[in-house]
Amino acid sequence: MAQLKDIVPKHPKDPAALLDVVRDVQAAFGHVSEAAIGRIAEHLGLSEAEVRGAVTFYHFFSLAPRGASTVYLNDSITSRMKGRTAVARAFEEEAGCRFGEVSADGAIGLFPTSCIGMNDQEPSAIVDGVVFTSLTPDRARAIVRGLRSGTPAREQVGPLGDGANQSDLVRAMVVNNIRERGPVLFGAHERGAAVRKAVAMAPDQVIEEIKKAGLLGRGGAGFPTGLKWEFCRREKSPRRFVVCNGDEGEPGTFKDRVILTELAPLLFEGMTVAGYAIGAERGILYLRSEYAYLRDHLESVLAGFRQDGLLGRHIAGKDFDFDIVIKSGAGAYICGEESALLESAEGKRGEPRDRPPFPVQKGYLDEPTTVNNVETLAAAARIIVEGAAWFKAMGTPQSAGTKLLSVSGDCERPGVYEVAYGLTVADLLEKAGGAGAKAVQVGGPSGTCVPPAGFGRRICFSDLATGGSIIVFGPDRDIFEIVENFMDFFVEESCGWCVPCRAGNVLLKKTFEKIVKGKGTEADLRDLETWGQMIKCTSRCGLGQTSPNPILTTLKGFPELYEARIRKGEAFVPAIDLEAAIRVGCAAANRQPECKESLYD
Repeated sequence: MAQLKDIVPKHPKDPAALLDVVRDVQAAFGHVSEAAIGRIAEHLGLSEAEVRGAVTFYHFFSLAPRGASTVYLNDSITSRMKGRTAVARAFEEEAGCRFGEVSADGAIGLFPTSCIGMNDQEPSAIVDGVVFTSLTPDRARAIVRGLRSGTPAREQVGPLGDGANQSDLVRAMVVNNIRERGPVLFGAHERGAAVRKAVAMAPDQVIEEIKKAGLLGRGGAGFPTGLKWEFCRREKSPRRFVVCNGDEGEPGTFKDRVILTELAPLLFEGMTVAGYAIGAERGILYLRSEYAYLRDHLESVLAGFRQDGLLGRHIAGKDFDFDIVIKSGAGAYICGEESALLESAEGKRGEPRDRPPFPVQKGYLDEPTTVNNVETLAAAARIIVEGAAWFKAMGTPQSAGTKLLSVSGDCERPGVYEVAYGLTVADLLEKAGGAGAKAVQVGGPSGTCVPPAGFGRRICFSDLATGGSIIVFGPDRDIFEIVENFMDFFVEESCGWCVPCRAGNVLLKKTFEKIVKGKGTEADLRDLETWGQMIKCTSRCGLGQTSPNPILTTLKGFPELYEARIRKGEAFVPAIDLEAAIRVGCAAANRQPECKESLYD
């Protein structure tokens, strides 16, 4: 209790600090006890129900002990493709417990987790906050043995990755895997040039330049960035905020990780330009929990900006005050949705808000807020320096500029590619060495599964839109295994607020499983289509509006696979084996299986 008394009071008595307090308590004790909940609630002026609600919402918080050391092993489809099963078995054998459990001595906790942004170097895991990549069964056993012998996870890291991953502030095994450097994000850039040029212009001129460039949101939704800034600036309020969405949670996406690692100055310049354009004094980088290992590095870059007059008061010698703070998430895919992110940044459960009002009207702390993706803000900084015409000359008429793609899966050269919009899937496969692919998932699980017949389609907003995730599936991959993994992900990550998403995805998944097991009918196929469209149309936020896509897009792209599994001509096939179920019940009740009628007495 003495240690708890030391941890909680060091945080401000501000409800928005809730996740920071809980994070420190979780790190110190391995869980958040009832005593801790009471202490936190008292300090922040919240109810215990509010504190408990936040703890139970986020993946990396827990009411029950998770072990002196905790292993979170990625369970994305790419991790499975690269050998996760053998790595998981090695962790279990060495730890003496299964995933989802803590070892009998309380030393090691093993837990599955969703994509941690390392799809280009799987299998990967987070061990006591330290990222381990390209795991093998031998390495998994060695990590557990090291933890048991008292060697902290941070001392087991090696070899270090490239670039800033080798710095003393990061020291990570992560490899950037930058395969193609394009002219926008990876072009030559003078530090501070975007800020200095922006403050020499009127805010309206800055917004107009972004509008003329045709910059669309790089997070996947594609909303015009200049228009968003204009809407925010027009709101009558003494306070406005710039929020950078660094919650890169879509499985298969890791391009923002590379920007945060190698191009953080460009990102912070983009945030500052946005702040100047909308009239904000504060910017917030919402950093996903899985990228917490980058926080010291990012804080160092911010400190350098303040020292050089690029942040703080009178930026670049002008009458413009602006600064940036970092807020960390705690593991929730839904927080990639902008209104859920704002709730989380305020220290609450990351549940989407009703809209309208939109964030540009009432966002962070109910003040006008522009929420932009990491890549979007970095691109905005380059546009201000090079001009709208320069940017508009790249890409397609509807999709200007370049796109940073995260390519993983069955290819020879996984990694990050900065390419002009309009590139075909076939051209990208050639770049990445993905010859013979059976399918390409564009946009992660919420995107589109493209069959070979569609490899001539183009990556752009008018055809195949994507936040950046590209997963290549080789000729021997099981499409149904992929779909099942994606649907498990959506069922797990749903916040549960609305019925279509909470219940509909479970119903969709059960019907899908029935078909895969060979018990489906033509009516079940029609139900998948009908229910999938219903969930998309009636769900409250983007998660439910895209969650049926793994089934719907494979139904369209690979209809023959589904047709081969159904029982044609049969009106109904039960999803369960009634005889087998009766036998289980008889055994439990110590009755003879042939006496079935006694079960209904």
